[in-house]
Amino acid sequence: MPTVQELDTALREARLNAARYRLLLEHSSEVSWMADCASGRLTYLSPAAERQFGYRLDTAQPLAAALLAQLPARLARLAAGDLSRMRVVRQSEQPHADGHLVPVEIESTVVLGDDGRPATLVGVVRDLSGQRALAEQHKKFASMVSHEFRSPLATIDGAIQRLEMTGAHHDEATRKRYSKIQSAVDRLLAMVDDYLSPERLASIGRARQPNELSPQALLETAASQARARRAAIAVRCTGLPQWIRCEPDGLRLAIEVLIDNAIKYTKPDTAIELIGKKAMEGGIELLVRDHGEGIPAADLGRVCDKGYRGANAAGIAGSGLGLYMARAVVDVHGGTLDVKNLPESGVECRIWLPAAAAAGKSLAQALGSSDNSPTQVHSATGQN
Repeated sequence: MPTVQELDTALREARLNAARYRLLLEHSSEVSWMADCASGRLTYLSPAAERQFGYRLDTAQPLAAALLAQLPARLARLAAGDLSRMRVVRQSEQPHADGHLVPVEIESTVVLGDDGRPATLVGVVRDLSGQRALAEQHKKFASMVSHEFRSPLATIDGAIQRLEMTGAHHDEATRKRYSKIQSAVDRLLAMVDDYLSPERLASIGRARQPNELSPQALLETAASQARARRAAIAVRCTGLPQWIRCEPDGLRLAIEVLIDNAIKYTKPDTAIELIGKKAMEGGIELLVRDHGEGIPAADLGRVCDKGYRGANAAGIAGSGLGLYMARAVVDVHGGTLDVKNLPESGVECRIWLPAAAAAGKSLAQALGSSDNSPTQVHSATGQN
């Protein structure tokens, strides 16, 4: 049996913890709330609700109706054995006391009573207004960048088309130059669509949808397409799985960016290798190696930063965004992207990807709802 002194110490500690929790709830930016499962009534609302939504517990009926609208159906599914409804994360728009709607993320968990039945629903509400505003700024930036690239390219495109139409009397060498200019403009416009479109930039960091792709076919197709610009591109694959789970367009973009960098930053006769193999630590490796001059040591740590261009990029066209996006694509797949100088000469860009049956991100936790959103992962380095 505990002594009176031990009970007194435990009581003081419990009161101290209660004071700490109360202090956290009073100053948290998240709205914490509780509801009784039996009555479907909101029983607690933290002070943040008044700061963010203009509601107190006694005036929170509009907010409570939105938070608890799905509770009866959720409890029915739990009673039927569907444990995926124990914890739910969803996004919606909730009414402010002044009438305007606020974008929010609502996370809630059912707490069981001593009898093993749902007793209390606890949750938090997070204001997403700042995230939505930032996403809108990114979209506007992407539109501006795309427009700034397209306008001069459209002028060049129109001029070269007119020269080709009116230059039938020009000599063969001149007409070939026209054709090269036209091909270069077409390629740049395609790169704007791939790299700088609002849709592409807006998708950076988004959770991928499950799909499958042959990693060997990915490298062979990328090499075949790139040989129009660099004939000496070899592909070597050993131990790769037949398929990997991925977002195919995103992974193709990542590989194309690495190859494009290898071509841009090496001399025309420099060989490039694409290597696919089983990784020592599990998963697979997709490597792009060149045998050029390498990256200046001072730039290695920053070459994948958004908009950063190294000292060796002087005089070479580029936006500083290519490998920033490639890194984001690899991150979303649960992988890593690393860039290093080879001991002899050249650069190796290494993509590591998980290769299990469910490679990449888990789309839902074991007790999570299908409404749950996956998160993002890690980053690496590269050169634009």
